Amino acid sequence: MSALRYQVKGIYKELLFLGRSYPLGYDYFRTRCHAAFSKAANITDEEEVKKRIELAKYVKKEIEALYYLKKYRAIKRMYT
Repeated sequence: MSALRYQVKGIYKELLFLGRSYPLGYDYFRTRCHAAFSKAANITDEEEVKKRIELAKYVKKEIEALYYLKKYRAIKRMYT
């Protein structure tokens, strides 16, 4: 279970790092992220924890895609 704990902490830190550039601000992102992780803090079933980790990884990929799209649109606006 401790290995899963380190994975959860790691994905939480990665999400907070990505949240620094969130369009609505870091405070908005941090409170939402913290609330989501706090809601699932008492889950002890390993399979459920693994599912939540996969969901967090999916959210991370979606946020990264949002940032790439934002950069693409800005570059497109500059050069056209």
